[in-house]
Amino acid sequence: MLTFPATSAARAQRPAIAAAADLQFALQEIAARFQEETGLEVRLSFGSSGNFTHQIAQGAPFELFLSADENYIFHLAQKGLTADQGALYAIGRIVLFAPHGSPLRVDESLQDLRAAITDGRIKRFAIANPEHAPYGRAAQAALEHETLWKPLSPFLVFGENASQATQFAAAGTSQGGIIPLSLSKAPQISRLGSFALIPADWHAGEPLRQRMVLMKTAGDTARKFYHYLQQPTARDIFVRFGFLLADEDNH
Repeated sequence: MLTFPATSAARAQRPAIAAAADLQFALQEIAARFQEETGLEVRLSFGSSGNFTHQIAQGAPFELFLSADENYIFHLAQKGLTADQGALYAIGRIVLFAPHGSPLRVDESLQDLRAAITDGRIKRFAIANPEHAPYGRAAQAALEHETLWKPLSPFLVFGENASQATQFAAAGTSQGGIIPLSLSKAPQISRLGSFALIPADWHAGEPLRQRMVLMKTAGDTARKFYHYLQQPTARDIFVRFGFLLADEDNH
């Protein structure tokens, strides 16, 4: 059973914001700065973009949605649920992550991952569920590019979203995983292991173009936060967490 935020009065004061799980640390910092500078608060919910899209289509009263895949935004716009087609706010990247003590050595070419599958060092390997998580689809595309998807499949464990996949990859219960760069760079995660950036062209068909949009029902605070997310303070935080910024031509 889905649970949605409570009263309309509370929503008016602290609007509910749905955000892709890869934004967990970056968006919390941006929301804190927004509150410091404006005195206004927002309520953040993190999860898979596919699940949020389904919930919003069912009537979940989010006022702003930050998706890890812009196609979900376009889908909601076609249904007439959004104010417009929103704005491209960032482009995400994925990394190979291994926790301290793992027998897996991280490298950008995934050569040791290939060797570790063959020699039996890999028992569990975490990614987000590709069925509804854009970062899971990007991970699958990169593994398929390197012909590793099929041999690695018996060892895959799927997180419900990118954040849960990161927990699986970093906690030591898996030998590693493919997770968002934005989560790997957070101090809470980076201290748990090491990571290597995966070439973006390996998942060119799943480019992680991250778009946000206001719902038609968005109130004044949500609209101010949407504007704030496009200002230098927020953009600098996105960059610090490893996101590429969308240029004006991509809006």
